[in-house]
Amino acid sequence: MTRICHIEIDDRGLAPPTPAIEQERRVAIFDLLEDNSFALPAREGRDQPPGPFRLGLAIREGRLVFDIATETGDKIGEFHLSLGPFRQVVKDYFQICESYFDAVKRLPPSQIEAIDMARRGIHNEGARTLQERLDGKAEVDIDTARRLFTLICVLHWG
Repeated sequence: MTRICHIEIDDRGLAPPTPAIEQERRVAIFDLLEDNSFALPAREGRDQPPGPFRLGLAIREGRLVFDIATETGDKIGEFHLSLGPFRQVVKDYFQICESYFDAVKRLPPSQIEAIDMARRGIHNEGARTLQERLDGKAEVDIDTARRLFTLICVLHWG
C-alpha cells in the first residue's frame, strides 16, 4: 500500500507552537492520515519499498528531513531537502493567512472569498514546489503535497 500510516513531527529545538499552529498541525496530520498517496520509487538494486510508511518530519541544520520507516518501524531511509525553495512561498502563505483571519473578523463575504482564493493559490504553489523537490525521492499526489506543505509551514513557524 502506497500511503503514510503514521506521522511524527520532531520539533525539538524549535519554539513551542502557538495554540493556533498546534491546531493546524493536528488538522493537517488528521487529514493526511485519512487520505494520502505516498510511494518511494524503485532504485538501482532495490525494488520499490512497499507501504504503508511511517513518516518523521523535522528541520535540522536548516534542512527539511523526511525520515521513512515501515509500518512496523524498520527504517527504510532518510532524505533532506533544502528549505531555500520554500522560504518565499511559506512567507507569502503566512502573510495571506494573517490577512484572511483578519478579514474574517471585519470584511464582507465577497472580500473574504477573494483573499481565500489567493490563500489557496499560494498553498497550491507550495504543494507544487514540494512535489518538484520530492521528484526522484518520493511520489505524492497534489492533495498529499498540500497537506505536507501545511506541515512544513507549521515547522517553519516553530
